[in-house]
Amino acid sequence: MSAAGSQRLGRLLVESGTISQEQLSAALESAFGGKSLIAALDDLGYASENVVARAVAAQMGLDYIDLPGYDIDPNAATNLSSELARRHSVLPVKIEDGELLVAMSDPANLIAIDDLRIVTGYEIRPVVVAESDLAQAIEKFVASHANVDDMVGDLEDAVSTGDESAEDDVDDESAPVAKLMNLVITEGIRQGAGDIYIEPHEHELRVRFRVDGVCQEVFRSPKKMQRQLISRLKIASGMDIAEKRTPQDGRFGVVLDGKAVDFRVAVLPLVHGELAVMRLLRKDSIMMSLEDLGFLEQPMQRLLDALALPYGAILVTGPTGSGKSTTLYAAINRTNDVSTNLITVEDPVEYRLNGLSQVQVHEKAGLTFASALRSILRQDPDTVMIGEIRDAETGTIAIEAALTGHLVLSTLHTNDAPSAVTRLTEMGIEPFLTASAITCVLAQRLARRLCPDCKEKYVPEEEALARVGFPFEPGSPPHIFRAKGCRKCNDIGYRGRMGIHEVLTMSETIERMTVENASTDELMAQAVDEGMKTLKDDGFEKVQLGLTSIEEIMRVVV
Repeated sequence: MSAAGSQRLGRLLVESGTISQEQLSAALESAFGGKSLIAALDDLGYASENVVARAVAAQMGLDYIDLPGYDIDPNAATNLSSELARRHSVLPVKIEDGELLVAMSDPANLIAIDDLRIVTGYEIRPVVVAESDLAQAIEKFVASHANVDDMVGDLEDAVSTGDESAEDDVDDESAPVAKLMNLVITEGIRQGAGDIYIEPHEHELRVRFRVDGVCQEVFRSPKKMQRQLISRLKIASGMDIAEKRTPQDGRFGVVLDGKAVDFRVAVLPLVHGELAVMRLLRKDSIMMSLEDLGFLEQPMQRLLDALALPYGAILVTGPTGSGKSTTLYAAINRTNDVSTNLITVEDPVEYRLNGLSQVQVHEKAGLTFASALRSILRQDPDTVMIGEIRDAETGTIAIEAALTGHLVLSTLHTNDAPSAVTRLTEMGIEPFLTASAITCVLAQRLARRLCPDCKEKYVPEEEALARVGFPFEPGSPPHIFRAKGCRKCNDIGYRGRMGIHEVLTMSETIERMTVENASTDELMAQAVDEGMKTLKDDGFEKVQLGLTSIEEIMRVVV
């Protein structure tokens, strides 16, 4: 704290009655030589750090927090560089109502507050903390955000000098490769990545994060580091470190900032080395309710009506990474209670949840979807969730279960809802069984939400709207929003994702058409006539609501 800051703090403490003028004079005299006024007051026994912090907060009308026991939001902390945090002795701890809460021991430092406002783009709300607690928290923050280039350099030096420990110590937490891998994992979690890619190329190694469904390059490193990184990952995931010719799967878990995150890992041999992909599985995301997934009122009601039935099959379709598992678990959360026997069969079991009986498929041991499902039906379940219908045998058993008083939830890989009906027929399931068993098919995609802080309102050209099929009155195109970019969204223009949905319910007409082997196009036309919103319709309605952009809907739907 500067001399002016010490004088300002001293006057405030005297005015509040925390210390006397004589005690302030003695503390200021003791503070010469680099010691802060707060430390001097503590050493002399006049006022402890916490007493000073509480007095400052009360006098200035600010909140006081006990920093060691406070749950710091990592997304808030990363808004500030380590250098700036140290220079101003500040640490962002939370984002609340569009403001950045910043821990300070000297909240009257207006220069620091102005700097933070400019750098972060947020309005700053100071909260008062004890000085030594703040210093420790800043150092912990700085240490956890060590420079990637330094770690890359350490590992490159170890490899290029032929250090055998670089190869042998991949399971040593203090080794450079472990530090680099830990940093990649930590940053992936804090940036909200869904997948982390470690990709070998001919002359270099690339690391990318998939954030909100879009890949972003994090850094590139020398090719010679590839073997150590992949070996480190294999050890953590329980894979065979010596096997480099065949694909391998594994998983591991970490706890960061008090939150558990599981990683599902797949390693695939390529021509230039092994590609590693880590899928991040967050339990807080899978515990979302259906209301959190971005449903419009009509598709939501259609799905709820199907879930309210004690029997029937509900299928969720879409490509990999479209949020099918999240939707299935949200549906399960709605039906999961002590009066219901709910069993799942999955490959793999991505999330281990209380209250569910979960079965992990193990094909080498003979535990397939079909064999597990046969056994499950002997357990008298009320609801059965099947991770995926992959073949005719599994599909037939699932359909028959839906016809015999069970509510069956499962996924299928098709582009839209009507295609699920014809896909089951192509797999060899009798159309009359499909028509009788299915109550609802939900097709979905994930679209990025526009950043609420920088989205830009504009009037698009009518020709552009007509070209993509956007509904509008000729002569009066609507006011909609597009992405712009700001600090809060890393200049991308989008923050977070939501579902785009298409819900087909099986009417008598669609059942008859299914039995008659109607085509997908015919089923689609009939479903639309009966009021189904297509994926594009649902997306365009969310564009009109200002939630996303036309460009984003065209990217994920078409």
